[in-house]
Amino acid sequence: MKLNEVLKNIEIKNSKNMKNVEITNISSDSRVIKENGLFFAINGYNKDGIEYIESAISNGAVAIIVEGSVNLDILEISKEIPIVSVEKMRYSLAIASCNLNDNPSHKLKVIGVTGTKGKTTSTFMIKSILEAHGLKVGLIGSIAIYIGDKQLEITDRTTPESYKIQESLAQMVQENVDVAIIEVSSQAMKLDRVTGCKFDVALFTNLTEDHISPREHKDMDDYFNAKMELIKLTPNVVINLDNEYTTNIPQILPDKHYTTFSMKNENADIFAKNLKPSNAYVDFTLCMNSSENDVRVSIPGEYMVYNALGAISVALYFNVTTEEIKEALKNVKVFGRSELVPNKLGLTIMIDYAHTPASLESILKTVKPYTKGRVICTWGVGGDRDKAKRPIMGEISGNLADYTILTSDQVRTEDPMGILKDIEVGLKRTNGEYTIILNRTEAIRYAISIATKDDIIVLPGLGNDLYIEYMNVKYPYNEREVIHDIIEEMLAEKN
Repeated sequence: MKLNEVLKNIEIKNSKNMKNVEITNISSDSRVIKENGLFFAINGYNKDGIEYIESAISNGAVAIIVEGSVNLDILEISKEIPIVSVEKMRYSLAIASCNLNDNPSHKLKVIGVTGTKGKTTSTFMIKSILEAHGLKVGLIGSIAIYIGDKQLEITDRTTPESYKIQESLAQMVQENVDVAIIEVSSQAMKLDRVTGCKFDVALFTNLTEDHISPREHKDMDDYFNAKMELIKLTPNVVINLDNEYTTNIPQILPDKHYTTFSMKNENADIFAKNLKPSNAYVDFTLCMNSSENDVRVSIPGEYMVYNALGAISVALYFNVTTEEIKEALKNVKVFGRSELVPNKLGLTIMIDYAHTPASLESILKTVKPYTKGRVICTWGVGGDRDKAKRPIMGEISGNLADYTILTSDQVRTEDPMGILKDIEVGLKRTNGEYTIILNRTEAIRYAISIATKDDIIVLPGLGNDLYIEYMNVKYPYNEREVIHDIIEEMLAEKN
Protein backbone atom coordinates (compact mmCIF):
# COMPACT_ATOMS: atom_id res chain seq x y z
CA MET A 1 0.00 0.00 0.00
CA LYS A 2 1.29 3.46 -0.87
CA LEU A 3 2.21 5.91 1.90
CA ASN A 4 -0.60 8.33 1.08
CA GLU A 5 -3.16 5.55 1.46
CA VAL A 6 -1.65 4.44 4.77
CA LEU A 7 -1.91 8.02 6.05
CA LYS A 8 -5.54 8.44 5.00
CA ASN A 9 -7.67 10.22 7.65
CA ILE A 10 -4.56 11.27 9.58
CA GLU A 11 -3.98 14.97 10.20
CA ILE A 12 -0.45 15.84 9.05
CA LYS A 13 1.30 18.83 10.62
CA ASN A 14 4.47 18.99 8.51
CA SER A 15 6.33 16.82 6.03
CA LYS A 16 9.72 16.58 4.35
CA ASN A 17 11.16 14.56 1.44
CA MET A 18 7.67 13.36 0.57
CA LYS A 19 7.57 10.44 -1.85
CA ASN A 20 4.70 8.03 -2.22
CA VAL A 21 6.72 4.97 -1.19
CA GLU A 22 5.34 1.46 -0.82
CA ILE A 23 4.58 0.43 2.80
CA THR A 24 4.21 -3.19 3.88
CA ASN A 25 4.61 -2.99 7.68
CA ILE A 26 4.21 -0.55 10.56
CA SER A 27 5.68 -0.42 14.06
CA SER A 28 6.65 1.91 16.88
CA ASP A 29 9.44 -0.56 17.78
CA SER A 30 12.49 -0.04 15.58
CA ARG A 31 13.63 -3.61 16.27
CA VAL A 32 10.68 -5.19 14.48
CA ILE A 33 10.60 -2.87 11.47
CA LYS A 34 11.16 -4.77 8.22
CA GLU A 35 11.86 -3.78 4.63
CA ASN A 36 9.39 -1.16 3.36
CA GLY A 37 8.42 -0.31 6.93
CA LEU A 38 6.76 2.80 8.35
CA PHE A 39 8.31 3.73 11.70
CA PHE A 40 6.44 5.77 14.32
CA ALA A 41 9.07 7.43 16.53
CA ILE A 42 6.89 7.66 19.64
CA ASN A 43 8.34 9.09 22.83
CA GLY A 44 8.29 6.69 25.77
CA TYR A 45 8.57 7.32 29.50
CA ASN A 46 12.36 7.47 29.41
CA LYS A 47 13.38 7.71 25.75
CA ASP A 48 12.85 10.10 22.83
CA GLY A 49 11.49 8.25 19.80
CA ILE A 50 13.79 10.02 17.35
CA GLU A 51 16.76 8.25 18.98
CA TYR A 52 15.61 5.05 17.24
CA ILE A 53 15.10 6.43 13.73
CA GLU A 54 18.49 5.30 12.44
CA SER A 55 17.91 1.81 13.85
CA ALA A 56 14.54 1.67 12.11
CA ILE A 57 16.06 2.79 8.81
CA SER A 58 18.80 0.18 9.03
CA ASN A 59 16.08 -2.45 9.54
CA GLY A 60 14.18 -1.35 6.45
CA ALA A 61 12.08 1.71 7.29
CA VAL A 62 11.31 3.79 4.18
CA ALA A 63 9.22 6.48 5.93
CA ILE A 64 9.18 8.01 9.40
CA ILE A 65 6.44 9.59 11.53
CA VAL A 66 7.54 11.89 14.36
CA GLU A 67 5.92 13.93 17.12
CA GLY A 68 4.38 17.24 16.10
CA SER A 69 6.89 19.17 18.18
CA VAL A 70 9.87 17.93 16.14
CA ASN A 71 11.48 20.48 13.82
CA LEU A 72 11.88 18.55 10.57
CA ASP A 73 14.37 21.08 9.15
CA ILE A 74 17.00 20.32 11.77
CA LEU A 75 16.30 16.60 12.04
CA GLU A 76 19.31 14.81 10.60
CA ILE A 77 18.96 11.30 9.26
CA SER A 78 21.20 9.22 7.04
CA LYS A 79 18.84 8.99 4.06
CA GLU A 80 16.44 11.33 2.32
CA ILE A 81 13.27 9.43 3.13
CA PRO A 82 9.80 10.81 3.81
CA ILE A 83 9.35 12.26 7.29
CA VAL A 84 5.92 13.32 8.55
CA SER A 85 5.01 15.00 11.84
CA VAL A 86 1.61 14.53 13.51
CA GLU A 87 0.11 15.85 16.72
CA LYS A 88 -1.56 12.63 17.89
CA MET A 89 1.07 9.94 17.47
CA ARG A 90 -0.63 6.94 19.03
CA TYR A 91 -3.97 7.77 17.44
CA SER A 92 -2.24 8.12 14.07
CA LEU A 93 -0.40 4.82 14.58
CA ALA A 94 -3.72 3.07 15.17
CA ILE A 95 -5.43 4.63 12.14
CA ALA A 96 -2.46 3.92 9.87
CA SER A 97 -2.44 0.32 11.08
CA CYS A 98 -6.16 0.00 10.31
CA ASN A 99 -5.56 1.45 6.84
CA LEU A 100 -2.63 -0.83 6.02
CA ASN A 101 -4.55 -3.92 7.09
CA ASP A 102 -7.78 -2.85 5.34
CA ASN A 103 -9.81 -2.40 8.55
CA PRO A 104 -10.04 -6.08 9.51
CA SER A 105 -12.34 -5.48 12.51
CA HIS A 106 -15.12 -4.62 10.04
CA LYS A 107 -14.89 -8.11 8.51
CA LEU A 108 -15.60 -10.21 11.62
CA LYS A 109 -17.44 -9.92 14.92
CA VAL A 110 -15.36 -8.32 17.66
CA ILE A 111 -15.86 -8.62 21.43
CA GLY A 112 -14.07 -6.30 23.86
CA VAL A 113 -13.57 -7.31 27.51
CA THR A 114 -12.53 -4.78 30.16
CA GLY A 115 -12.59 -4.49 33.96
CA THR A 116 -10.20 -4.73 36.90
CA LYS A 117 -10.60 -8.44 37.59
CA GLY A 118 -11.56 -11.36 35.44
CA LYS A 119 -10.70 -10.07 31.97
CA THR A 120 -8.42 -12.92 30.97
CA THR A 121 -10.54 -15.70 32.44
CA SER A 122 -13.68 -14.19 30.90
CA THR A 123 -12.10 -14.09 27.44
CA PHE A 124 -11.16 -17.77 27.66
CA MET A 125 -14.64 -18.67 28.86
CA ILE A 126 -16.25 -16.74 25.99
CA LYS A 127 -13.89 -18.43 23.54
CA SER A 128 -14.71 -21.86 24.94
CA ILE A 129 -18.48 -21.30 24.73
CA LEU A 130 -18.40 -19.87 21.20
CA GLU A 131 -16.21 -22.74 20.01
CA ALA A 132 -18.68 -25.21 21.53
CA HIS A 133 -21.27 -23.43 19.37
CA GLY A 134 -19.16 -24.21 16.30
CA LEU A 135 -17.60 -20.80 15.68
CA LYS A 136 -13.95 -20.19 14.82
CA VAL A 137 -12.58 -17.82 17.45
CA GLY A 138 -9.50 -15.64 17.75
CA LEU A 139 -8.26 -14.14 21.01
CA ILE A 140 -5.91 -11.24 21.72
CA GLY A 141 -5.05 -10.91 25.40
CA SER A 142 -2.57 -10.86 28.24
CA ILE A 143 -1.45 -14.47 27.85
CA ALA A 144 -1.09 -14.82 24.09
CA ILE A 145 -2.71 -14.31 20.70
CA TYR A 146 -4.67 -17.33 19.48
CA ILE A 147 -6.58 -18.53 16.47
CA GLY A 148 -8.53 -21.51 17.72
CA ASP A 149 -6.03 -23.75 19.55
CA LYS A 150 -3.09 -22.30 17.62
CA GLN A 151 -0.98 -19.89 19.65
CA LEU A 152 0.41 -17.20 17.35
CA GLU A 153 2.64 -15.56 19.92
CA ILE A 154 3.00 -14.92 23.65
CA THR A 155 2.14 -11.37 24.73
CA ASP A 156 3.74 -9.30 27.48
CA ARG A 157 0.88 -6.89 28.20
CA THR A 158 -2.90 -7.04 28.52
CA THR A 159 -3.53 -5.30 25.19
CA PRO A 160 -0.83 -5.22 22.48
CA GLU A 161 0.07 -2.08 20.55
CA SER A 162 -2.39 -1.04 17.86
CA TYR A 163 -0.24 -2.22 14.95
CA LYS A 164 -0.02 -5.71 16.47
CA ILE A 165 -3.80 -5.81 17.05
CA GLN A 166 -4.52 -4.88 13.45
CA GLU A 167 -1.94 -7.37 12.10
CA SER A 168 -3.51 -10.11 14.23
CA LEU A 169 -7.07 -9.24 13.19
CA ALA A 170 -5.99 -9.25 9.55
CA GLN A 171 -4.51 -12.73 10.00
CA MET A 172 -7.77 -13.84 11.61
CA VAL A 173 -9.71 -12.57 8.61
CA GLN A 174 -7.37 -14.49 6.30
CA GLU A 175 -7.94 -17.67 8.33
CA ASN A 176 -11.73 -17.27 8.29
CA VAL A 177 -12.20 -16.51 11.97
CA ASP A 178 -15.82 -15.73 12.88
CA VAL A 179 -15.30 -13.87 16.16
CA ALA A 180 -12.31 -12.06 17.67
CA ILE A 181 -12.09 -11.38 21.41
CA ILE A 182 -9.83 -8.57 22.61
CA GLU A 183 -8.85 -8.05 26.25
CA VAL A 184 -8.87 -4.27 26.67
CA SER A 185 -7.03 -2.55 29.52
CA SER A 186 -7.59 1.02 30.67
CA GLN A 187 -4.06 1.85 29.49
CA ALA A 188 -4.98 0.53 26.06
CA MET A 189 -7.81 3.04 25.89
CA LYS A 190 -5.62 5.91 27.05
CA LEU A 191 -2.93 4.97 24.53
CA ASP A 192 -5.28 4.45 21.54
CA ARG A 193 -4.39 0.78 21.11
CA VAL A 194 -7.90 -0.20 19.97
CA THR A 195 -8.66 3.04 18.13
CA GLY A 196 -10.21 2.16 14.77
CA CYS A 197 -11.57 -1.18 15.95
CA LYS A 198 -15.26 -1.84 15.37
CA PHE A 199 -16.70 -3.63 18.42
CA ASP A 200 -19.97 -5.54 18.35
CA VAL A 201 -20.29 -6.20 22.08
CA ALA A 202 -18.31 -5.28 25.20
CA LEU A 203 -18.14 -6.85 28.65
CA PHE A 204 -17.31 -4.66 31.68
CA THR A 205 -16.58 -7.21 34.43
CA ASN A 206 -16.11 -4.93 37.45
CA LEU A 207 -14.03 -2.03 38.75
CA THR A 208 -12.01 -2.14 41.97
CA GLU A 209 -9.03 -0.13 43.15
CA ASP A 210 -5.93 -0.84 41.09
CA HIS A 211 -3.57 0.92 38.68
CA ILE A 212 -3.59 4.17 40.67
CA SER A 213 -0.05 5.48 40.23
CA PRO A 214 1.85 8.31 38.50
CA ARG A 215 2.30 6.21 35.35
CA GLU A 216 -1.25 4.89 35.20
CA HIS A 217 -4.32 6.67 36.64
CA LYS A 218 -4.42 9.60 39.06
CA ASP A 219 -7.62 8.41 40.76
CA MET A 220 -10.56 6.01 40.43
CA ASP A 221 -12.58 8.43 38.32
CA ASP A 222 -9.79 8.61 35.77
CA TYR A 223 -9.54 4.81 35.83
CA PHE A 224 -13.30 4.37 35.33
CA ASN A 225 -13.48 6.96 32.57
CA ALA A 226 -10.69 5.20 30.66
CA LYS A 227 -12.63 1.94 30.82
CA MET A 228 -15.78 3.71 29.68
CA GLU A 229 -14.10 4.69 26.42
CA LEU A 230 -14.50 1.08 25.30
CA ILE A 231 -18.21 1.06 26.18
CA LYS A 232 -18.71 4.12 23.99
CA LEU A 233 -17.41 2.16 20.99
CA THR A 234 -20.02 -0.61 20.98
CA PRO A 235 -23.82 -0.84 20.67
CA ASN A 236 -24.14 -3.88 22.96
CA VAL A 237 -22.88 -3.94 26.54
CA VAL A 238 -22.74 -6.60 29.26
CA ILE A 239 -22.41 -5.32 32.84
CA ASN A 240 -22.15 -6.64 36.38
CA LEU A 241 -25.01 -5.34 38.55
CA ASP A 242 -23.13 -6.23 41.75
CA ASN A 243 -20.33 -3.69 41.26
CA GLU A 244 -20.80 -0.11 42.41
CA TYR A 245 -19.20 1.31 39.26
CA THR A 246 -20.55 -0.91 36.50
CA THR A 247 -24.14 -0.87 37.78
CA ASN A 248 -24.33 2.87 36.99
CA ILE A 249 -23.26 2.59 33.36
CA PRO A 250 -26.79 2.48 31.82
CA GLN A 251 -27.55 5.83 33.46
CA ILE A 252 -24.36 7.31 32.01
CA LEU A 253 -24.81 5.86 28.51
CA PRO A 254 -28.54 5.13 28.08
CA ASP A 255 -28.41 4.64 24.30
CA LYS A 256 -26.86 1.13 24.47
CA HIS A 257 -28.42 -2.32 24.54
CA TYR A 258 -27.58 -3.83 27.93
CA THR A 259 -27.44 -7.37 29.27
CA THR A 260 -26.96 -7.61 33.03
CA PHE A 261 -25.68 -10.36 35.31
CA SER A 262 -25.65 -10.76 39.08
CA MET A 263 -25.46 -13.04 42.07
CA LYS A 264 -27.36 -10.61 44.30
CA ASN A 265 -30.04 -9.04 42.12
CA GLU A 266 -32.60 -11.53 40.80
CA ASN A 267 -33.87 -8.92 38.34
CA ALA A 268 -30.66 -9.29 36.32
CA ASP A 269 -30.95 -10.94 32.91
CA ILE A 270 -28.52 -13.66 34.01
CA PHE A 271 -28.52 -14.74 37.65
CA ALA A 272 -26.60 -17.35 39.68
CA LYS A 273 -27.61 -18.99 42.94
CA ASN A 274 -26.93 -22.11 45.03
CA LEU A 275 -23.16 -21.88 44.79
CA LYS A 276 -21.30 -25.05 45.81
CA PRO A 277 -17.57 -24.32 45.73
CA SER A 278 -14.59 -26.62 46.18
CA ASN A 279 -10.82 -26.46 45.72
CA ALA A 280 -11.09 -27.68 42.12
CA TYR A 281 -14.36 -26.31 40.72
CA VAL A 282 -17.56 -24.45 41.58
CA ASP A 283 -21.14 -25.54 40.90
CA PHE A 284 -24.06 -23.13 40.65
CA THR A 285 -27.60 -22.81 39.36
CA LEU A 286 -27.86 -20.65 36.25
CA CYS A 287 -31.10 -18.69 35.97
CA MET A 288 -31.91 -17.16 32.58
CA ASN A 289 -34.74 -17.06 30.09
CA SER A 290 -37.20 -18.26 32.79
CA SER A 291 -35.30 -21.53 33.27
CA GLU A 292 -32.78 -22.95 35.73
CA ASN A 293 -29.81 -25.19 34.93
CA ASP A 294 -26.99 -26.66 36.99
CA VAL A 295 -23.58 -25.54 35.75
CA ARG A 296 -20.05 -26.52 36.77
CA VAL A 297 -17.04 -24.25 36.19
CA SER A 298 -13.76 -26.16 36.25
CA ILE A 299 -11.94 -23.31 38.02
CA PRO A 300 -12.62 -22.74 41.75
CA GLY A 301 -13.83 -19.53 43.35
CA GLU A 302 -16.96 -17.44 43.75
CA TYR A 303 -15.48 -14.81 41.46
CA MET A 304 -15.22 -17.47 38.74
CA VAL A 305 -19.02 -17.55 38.77
CA TYR A 306 -19.02 -13.84 38.01
CA ASN A 307 -16.61 -14.48 35.13
CA ALA A 308 -18.85 -17.28 33.88
CA LEU A 309 -21.98 -15.10 34.06
CA GLY A 310 -20.30 -12.34 32.06
CA ALA A 311 -19.05 -14.83 29.49
CA ILE A 312 -22.50 -16.43 29.18
CA SER A 313 -24.10 -13.01 28.75
CA VAL A 314 -21.75 -12.17 25.89
CA ALA A 315 -22.15 -15.59 24.26
CA LEU A 316 -25.94 -15.23 24.22
CA TYR A 317 -25.52 -12.54 21.53
CA PHE A 318 -24.39 -15.43 19.30
CA ASN A 319 -27.40 -17.65 20.05
CA VAL A 320 -25.52 -20.33 21.99
CA THR A 321 -27.49 -23.06 23.74
CA THR A 322 -27.55 -23.97 27.42
CA GLU A 323 -25.94 -27.34 26.69
CA GLU A 324 -23.08 -25.63 24.83
CA ILE A 325 -22.57 -23.30 27.79
CA LYS A 326 -22.49 -26.19 30.28
CA GLU A 327 -20.09 -28.30 28.22
CA ALA A 328 -17.70 -25.38 27.61
CA LEU A 329 -17.50 -24.22 31.24
CA LYS A 330 -17.05 -27.74 32.55
CA ASN A 331 -13.84 -28.07 30.54
CA VAL A 332 -12.42 -24.52 30.48
CA LYS A 333 -8.82 -24.02 31.65
CA VAL A 334 -6.90 -20.76 31.91
CA PHE A 335 -3.11 -20.63 32.15
CA GLY A 336 -2.09 -18.87 35.39
CA ARG A 337 -5.60 -18.43 36.80
CA SER A 338 -6.31 -20.67 39.81
CA GLU A 339 -4.07 -23.16 38.03
CA LEU A 340 -3.32 -26.35 39.96
CA VAL A 341 0.21 -27.63 39.28
CA PRO A 342 0.57 -31.45 39.15
CA ASN A 343 3.65 -32.66 41.00
CA LYS A 344 5.36 -35.86 42.16
CA LEU A 345 4.95 -35.00 45.86
CA GLY A 346 1.17 -34.92 45.54
CA LEU A 347 1.03 -31.43 47.03
CA THR A 348 -1.73 -28.95 46.22
CA ILE A 349 0.02 -26.00 44.58
CA MET A 350 -1.97 -23.23 42.92
CA ILE A 351 -0.62 -20.49 40.65
CA ASP A 352 -2.81 -17.41 40.31
CA TYR A 353 -2.56 -13.89 38.93
CA ALA A 354 -4.06 -12.22 42.03
CA HIS A 355 -2.27 -8.90 42.45
CA THR A 356 -4.90 -6.61 44.01
CA PRO A 357 -6.44 -6.59 47.50
CA ALA A 358 -9.78 -7.84 46.18
CA SER A 359 -8.29 -10.65 44.08
CA LEU A 360 -5.94 -11.81 46.85
CA GLU A 361 -8.82 -11.87 49.31
CA SER A 362 -10.95 -13.80 46.82
CA ILE A 363 -8.39 -16.53 46.15
CA LEU A 364 -7.61 -17.03 49.84
CA LYS A 365 -11.30 -17.10 50.81
CA THR A 366 -11.85 -19.60 48.02
CA VAL A 367 -9.29 -22.16 49.15
CA LYS A 368 -9.37 -21.77 52.94
CA PRO A 369 -12.72 -23.48 53.74
CA TYR A 370 -11.78 -26.56 51.69
CA THR A 371 -8.21 -27.01 52.90
CA LYS A 372 -7.73 -29.52 55.74
CA GLY A 373 -4.31 -28.20 56.65
CA ARG A 374 -2.69 -24.81 56.23
CA VAL A 375 -2.97 -22.18 53.52
CA ILE A 376 0.64 -21.20 52.74
CA CYS A 377 0.56 -17.97 50.75
CA THR A 378 3.84 -17.19 48.95
CA TRP A 379 3.76 -13.84 47.21
CA GLY A 380 4.83 -10.24 46.66
CA VAL A 381 3.62 -7.30 44.58
CA GLY A 382 4.99 -5.53 41.53
CA GLY A 383 7.25 -2.52 41.73
CA ASP A 384 6.56 0.87 40.14
CA ARG A 385 2.84 0.41 40.76
CA ASP A 386 0.21 1.43 43.33
CA LYS A 387 2.00 1.48 46.71
CA ALA A 388 -1.16 2.10 48.74
CA LYS A 389 -2.39 -1.46 48.19
CA ARG A 390 0.70 -3.11 49.68
CA PRO A 391 -0.09 -2.92 53.41
CA ILE A 392 -3.75 -3.69 52.65
CA MET A 393 -2.74 -6.89 50.90
CA GLY A 394 -0.34 -7.71 53.72
CA GLU A 395 -3.19 -7.48 56.21
CA ILE A 396 -5.39 -9.68 54.02
CA SER A 397 -2.73 -12.38 53.82
CA GLY A 398 -2.03 -12.15 57.56
CA ASN A 399 -5.71 -12.59 58.38
CA LEU A 400 -6.64 -15.27 55.85
CA ALA A 401 -3.52 -17.35 55.22
CA ASP A 402 -2.15 -19.63 57.92
CA TYR A 403 1.41 -18.80 56.90
CA THR A 404 2.70 -16.04 54.64
CA ILE A 405 6.01 -16.10 52.80
CA LEU A 406 6.81 -12.68 51.35
CA THR A 407 8.98 -12.76 48.26
CA SER A 408 9.79 -10.86 45.07
CA ASP A 409 7.28 -10.38 42.26
CA GLN A 410 7.82 -8.16 39.21
CA VAL A 411 10.33 -5.87 40.91
CA ARG A 412 10.82 -3.61 37.88
CA THR A 413 12.98 -0.67 39.05
CA GLU A 414 12.17 -0.57 42.78
CA ASP A 415 14.18 -1.88 45.71
CA PRO A 416 12.72 -5.38 46.18
CA MET A 417 13.14 -5.40 49.94
CA GLY A 418 11.49 -2.00 50.15
CA ILE A 419 8.39 -3.45 48.45
CA LEU A 420 8.21 -6.29 50.96
CA LYS A 421 8.67 -3.90 53.88
CA ASP A 422 5.63 -1.96 52.63
CA ILE A 423 3.61 -5.20 52.66
CA GLU A 424 4.96 -6.11 56.07
CA VAL A 425 3.35 -2.99 57.56
CA GLY A 426 -0.05 -4.61 57.01
CA LEU A 427 1.07 -8.08 58.09
CA LYS A 428 2.19 -6.68 61.44
CA ARG A 429 -1.37 -5.53 62.12
CA THR A 430 -2.41 -9.19 62.25
CA ASN A 431 -1.46 -12.25 64.26
CA GLY A 432 -0.52 -14.09 61.09
CA GLU A 433 2.77 -15.98 60.97
CA TYR A 434 5.12 -14.92 58.21
CA THR A 435 8.67 -14.87 56.97
CA ILE A 436 10.52 -12.93 54.26
CA ILE A 437 12.58 -14.72 51.62
CA LEU A 438 13.58 -12.27 48.91
CA ASN A 439 14.49 -14.79 46.20
CA ARG A 440 11.27 -16.17 44.71
CA THR A 441 12.71 -19.58 43.88
CA GLU A 442 14.02 -20.00 47.42
CA ALA A 443 10.66 -18.88 48.80
CA ILE A 444 8.87 -21.51 46.72
CA ARG A 445 11.43 -24.11 47.81
CA TYR A 446 10.77 -23.27 51.46
CA ALA A 447 6.99 -23.42 50.95
CA ILE A 448 7.27 -26.87 49.39
CA SER A 449 9.62 -28.08 52.13
CA ILE A 450 7.17 -27.23 54.92
CA ALA A 451 3.95 -28.28 53.15
CA THR A 452 2.00 -31.48 53.73
CA LYS A 453 -0.60 -33.09 51.49
CA ASP A 454 -3.32 -31.49 53.63
CA ASP A 455 -1.94 -27.99 52.94
CA ILE A 456 -2.29 -25.77 49.91
CA ILE A 457 0.48 -23.54 48.59
CA VAL A 458 -0.95 -20.47 46.88
CA LEU A 459 1.40 -18.52 44.59
CA PRO A 460 -0.40 -15.26 43.69
CA GLY A 461 1.12 -12.62 41.45
CA LEU A 462 2.90 -13.92 38.37
CA GLY A 463 0.04 -16.01 37.00
CA ASN A 464 0.74 -16.40 33.28
CA ASP A 465 3.91 -14.29 33.32
CA LEU A 466 6.87 -16.30 32.11
CA TYR A 467 9.49 -13.82 33.28
CA ILE A 468 10.57 -11.70 36.22
CA GLU A 469 11.41 -8.09 35.41
CA TYR A 470 14.28 -6.44 37.26
CA MET A 471 15.82 -3.10 36.30
CA ASN A 472 14.18 -3.08 32.86
CA VAL A 473 15.40 -6.59 32.01
CA LYS A 474 12.96 -9.51 31.73
CA TYR A 475 14.50 -12.75 32.92
CA PRO A 476 12.79 -16.02 31.86
CA TYR A 477 10.87 -17.48 34.80
CA ASN A 478 8.20 -20.18 34.59
CA GLU A 479 6.84 -21.06 38.04
CA ARG A 480 5.68 -24.46 36.81
CA GLU A 481 9.22 -25.36 35.76
CA VAL A 482 10.61 -23.91 38.98
CA ILE A 483 8.23 -26.10 41.03
CA HIS A 484 9.11 -29.17 38.94
CA ASP A 485 12.87 -28.61 39.29
CA ILE A 486 12.69 -27.98 43.05
CA ILE A 487 10.73 -31.18 43.61
CA GLU A 488 13.10 -33.19 41.38
CA GLU A 489 16.02 -31.89 43.46
CA MET A 490 14.24 -32.80 46.69
CA LEU A 491 13.50 -36.33 45.46
CA ALA A 492 17.10 -36.75 44.27
CA GLU A 493 18.41 -35.67 47.69
CA LYS A 494 16.23 -38.29 49.40
CA ASN A 495 17.67 -40.98 47.17
